[in-house]
Amino acid sequence: MNIVKELKKLKIGKVVSEVELKDYTTYKVGGKALALVYPDDISSLKKLITFIKDNNVKYKVLGNGSNVIFDDEGYDGIIIKLTKFNHLDIDDVKIVVGAGYNLVKLAYKVINLGLAGLEFACGIPGSIGGAVFMNAGAYKSDMGYIVSDIKVLTPSLEIKTLYNKDLNFHYRTSFLKEHPEFICLEATIILRHGDIKLLKEIIEDRKQRRLLTQPLEYPSAGSVFRNPSDDYAGRLIEDIGYKGHIIGGAMVSEKHANFIINKGGATSSDIKKLIAEIQSKVKKKFDVDLILEQEIVE
Repeated sequence: MNIVKELKKLKIGKVVSEVELKDYTTYKVGGKALALVYPDDISSLKKLITFIKDNNVKYKVLGNGSNVIFDDEGYDGIIIKLTKFNHLDIDDVKIVVGAGYNLVKLAYKVINLGLAGLEFACGIPGSIGGAVFMNAGAYKSDMGYIVSDIKVLTPSLEIKTLYNKDLNFHYRTSFLKEHPEFICLEATIILRHGDIKLLKEIIEDRKQRRLLTQPLEYPSAGSVFRNPSDDYAGRLIEDIGYKGHIIGGAMVSEKHANFIINKGGATSSDIKKLIAEIQSKVKKKFDVDLILEQEIVE
């Protein structure tokens, strides 16, 4: 069966064949996927998931690709991007936003309206759906503090509302990460009124600190490991002497040891080897299990 041909027959939205996954991830690594689909709407998404299940095809819903590592051999399945799910409705402090909306764009938009609570997201280049999925956060805040509820497509293709208490938000994880067969369609976020001038000062200060302390000039996927309780992954990686350590085109950043960067020509194998070496050496020296924050897609 020609999957791409059959997908195009469904008339569910844009279908791209043989996509290079390195073009859709911030690490800039990964081989080809069978197809990339941009569903037009919920009805199209339902048709797509039905087709996927009927034909027993692998699939992955991908946001901005800012937290994933695809294999060099590619992905033998369908990548779904909810880019068209980008509606935005702002009613005082209540924000209803589509899963495909850009998180940074939303953060800056609400700050300019004098709404506080999303300042932590100004340096996180993900989609709303991806941010909810992994409970993205920074500066001692995360999506779990501001998401009131989300609308999901369930495995039985029903539209259901899941509330904050259902979402099991914890450090860099959520119900969605534990149950990826539920697809986030939109999120309702509750913010609070704040002082625009003060909010802008906070984000400018943090932006300058990021520029000084993070390797933003190279492709990466942000923090590699979760911080252990009462410690920092970066400190442990520095203490095993791995700051600046290179495997192939992948390198532990000299600016921030909890970042792995693509210095040029890195493969996903280079990155995964570096991750495994760090985990092994940190375990041996400190008896600490570093938990991967990034997602390795098989």
